[in-house]
Amino acid sequence: MKYRTTMLSAAIAACIGVAAPAQAQEAAQDTDASATAANQNELDRVVVTGIRASLQQALDTKRNADAIIDVVTAEDVGKFPSTNVAEAISSLPGVTIDKAFGQGEKISILGTDPALNRTLLNGQTVASADWFIADQPGRTFNYSLLAPQLVGRVEVYKSPEAHIDEGSIGGTVIVHTRKPLDLEKTTIAGHVGYLYNDRIEGGDPQASLLFGWKNDADTFGFIVAAQRADEGIRRDGIESYGTVTGRDYAEGQGGGNSFTPTMDWGAGVEVPPSCSGACETTLRANLNAIAPNSISAHYFEQQRERDTVSVALQFKPHEKMNVELNVLDVSASYNNISHSMFAFNGNAWNSLMRLTDLDVEGGVITRASFSNALTVYDLINRQATVDTDSYDIKATWNDERWFATWHFGTTRATGGTGRQVFGEFLNWADYSYDLTGTPRLDFSGYNYGSAPATSPNVPGSPFTDPDAFRIDGGWGADPNDPATWNTGWGGNIVTKPTWDKEVYGQVDFGLRFDSPVYQVRFGAKRRQHQTGQTMAGVSVAAVAGYGDATAAEFSPRQLPANYLSGFGNTGDLSNRFTIDGWALADWILSGDWLAPWQTMPEPGTFNDLSFVQNTWVVDEDINAGYVQADYSWNGFRGNVGFRYVQTESDSLGWQCTASANCNSAANGGTHTYEQVSVKKKYNDFLPNLNVVYDWNDIVLRFSAAKVISRPNYGDMSNYLWLGPQTLTGGGGNPDLDPYRSTNLDLSAEWYFSENAILAATLFHKDVGNYILYTTGIEQHLNESNGQVMDFTVSRPQNAGEAKIRGASFNYQQTLWGGLGILANYTYSDAEASNGDPMPWTSKNQYNISPFFENDRFSARVTYSWRSKYYTQVDRGNYLVTSDYKSLDASLGFRITDRFSVSLDGMNLLDSEYYTYADVPGVANTEKLVRGLYRTGRRYMASLRFQF
Repeated sequence: MKYRTTMLSAAIAACIGVAAPAQAQEAAQDTDASATAANQNELDRVVVTGIRASLQQALDTKRNADAIIDVVTAEDVGKFPSTNVAEAISSLPGVTIDKAFGQGEKISILGTDPALNRTLLNGQTVASADWFIADQPGRTFNYSLLAPQLVGRVEVYKSPEAHIDEGSIGGTVIVHTRKPLDLEKTTIAGHVGYLYNDRIEGGDPQASLLFGWKNDADTFGFIVAAQRADEGIRRDGIESYGTVTGRDYAEGQGGGNSFTPTMDWGAGVEVPPSCSGACETTLRANLNAIAPNSISAHYFEQQRERDTVSVALQFKPHEKMNVELNVLDVSASYNNISHSMFAFNGNAWNSLMRLTDLDVEGGVITRASFSNALTVYDLINRQATVDTDSYDIKATWNDERWFATWHFGTTRATGGTGRQVFGEFLNWADYSYDLTGTPRLDFSGYNYGSAPATSPNVPGSPFTDPDAFRIDGGWGADPNDPATWNTGWGGNIVTKPTWDKEVYGQVDFGLRFDSPVYQVRFGAKRRQHQTGQTMAGVSVAAVAGYGDATAAEFSPRQLPANYLSGFGNTGDLSNRFTIDGWALADWILSGDWLAPWQTMPEPGTFNDLSFVQNTWVVDEDINAGYVQADYSWNGFRGNVGFRYVQTESDSLGWQCTASANCNSAANGGTHTYEQVSVKKKYNDFLPNLNVVYDWNDIVLRFSAAKVISRPNYGDMSNYLWLGPQTLTGGGGNPDLDPYRSTNLDLSAEWYFSENAILAATLFHKDVGNYILYTTGIEQHLNESNGQVMDFTVSRPQNAGEAKIRGASFNYQQTLWGGLGILANYTYSDAEASNGDPMPWTSKNQYNISPFFENDRFSARVTYSWRSKYYTQVDRGNYLVTSDYKSLDASLGFRITDRFSVSLDGMNLLDSEYYTYADVPGVANTEKLVRGLYRTGRRYMASLRFQF
């Protein structure tokens, strides 16, 4: 019989395990006390100095773990193998990222939604916030905030252990920062670099510095690290928003249709039907064909500025006691401006009746032409920030027969859009779109916007003429008479700040034995979490002659010469103008657009239904306790345990109580909402088992576990709106239960030589309580008549089940002469019980990464590919992101033992990010473009130093 027999072995395993569970399992492999102590000390003090050493350390951690995990380690102090931690771990099997803005910000593990995974910093929650106004605060982590220079190791747990926080169905990512007493006596490391984007044709400096020190007695040390990272982001693209049908063109939506005469209100004359002859024949034969509602030439620019400071203190006043303090402060700015030039072909009052020609293929209107139809130029200026603070303290007492740990901390993040200023300019033109190849827009037209209403149409290309676009000044009898004039809509001013915070406390105890069950540990934890957001805004109600400015008044300029390069034929849009977004924002905020009788409106939450819907707070208190037994016997090892969790939530939001329109803007400044609190409480018992069998160089693993993931905070809000006239409504659902899943995993790993592995893993996740948006009948008081009536209400519900199953394969080997290769492939089949696709699941994904390294020179290339994946429902359509490929490379040269230079290339293919609307029953659905983007190749040159 073979099992762990020494107290020292178990003590080391427990002590290390409290701080880094994977390394506890490394120590747990040894049966000889002195060998364990020596090996563990050597591992803690190793200085990783290259690709091969980093990969070997990652394999060692993986092999010795008692769970199914994958690992990425830093190649050197202060040098993680990517400019983004999410991109670094995306090379692991089963880990994928989405690059909507050119960088990975959220990760998906084994085919699960990013919200169904957890990210922990040194084993604990780190608050996170998002910058994009359309994002809802959720349970994902924004990896763009995490400076890679601070990270020593990242572990991805694909099977759980009882002592690790619950909340993940796909996997748990644990990011480990460096410990002061693991460094040399004095360590100074850092880098200076320059990051260049070839689409922007410019770049920004980068810099980081780490200083570590410890005393000669190895009883006290500290690390102070700082990083400054600036980066310009540019995204060129073609977008569309929603869909319309051939029936909409034939029958109209209130403003007329293409078969009847319409009015040209600018010229004051009646216009004959636009669609006749072959156009009418084709349209009448394809009333159910789908077309994009609007198509836009998209230009997005952003300047990201991130300052990160971290402090780590470690104190060992006694050989059995260890105290650690970790502080993290991240301050980031994500200001951005979006410029969009729309062909608004689906507009009910200005375009649906302007169709002149069309082609239909596979149920999609792939090509269409319009005469004197609405075009729109939008500019949205957003000031956005993301700040994160985290304070974490841990004290461990490690005796021969027992250990105890006290772990407390607080973390807070604020983010969102501090202010959005939106300006919209209108014009009319002849244009056509064509979706048969790369989506393109061909514009030749007539400029109606810059000429008086009684003047002849002026030929020309309106998209190069800022005088042609004017803010909507409204309509009526006399612009100078507020009694007869209706104001137009010229944009809005909106704020949407968000916050996320948590206070936690945890205690752990362990007892050690000379037996196959060599350690039993148990503990308790309490987390008090709050997430919320507020939204307020006001519309720019412009009056003709006062607020109907032209785009030419705001410093117009042509977009860069390489705008829309790589997009095929985009007509005059590649030469279109833009304006100064800051000048427009100043004009709107100053009130210069107001008519004499208007006053500057104040943004308010109750001015619009959408603002109220996006104002909510969710408080969540979680109490958890666990017991875990670690065992080792005759080649078998692993752990068995359970975690008991009690979750209490309180959702605070607003509900409409009085009328069809509760908004203050429509009720003389008085809103009729009331604040409502809804509480919920549920308990979960989560057993798990990890079994490992070591058979020479082969490691066999099996895991079975019950796991949960809690609903997204936005889905838990208790907002409710009701339409008394239409008897419809919608809202959140604070009564949601968590996703509950039974996870089964089986893996085999063959370590056939040094720094080599051939592995295969099978996974099966049977997910219950899957959350879907459904529509049902609910009884509510109809305030218009005082009766309780049936309303058709859409809410997120625990409406289904889902199964996620698949396999991953992993190969890594150092070959000869410094050459080596990493390769992996993951297959994931996921589907909800109602047949809906599972969000973020790619059926196929693979990575290939050959590398070369000698004493002076290193090189590495990584090619990644993932198949299409569904992301969300938007405007009634399923959105699907098409196959995505990427190519990254790095070159390094070690000048001396202390200095090295490197050149990193990212997105070297300038990959196309393509999303489309997936409409059931439409054969040619991939032609329904929703977004087609390119963000440019990125290159970073760096000088690194370490003393």
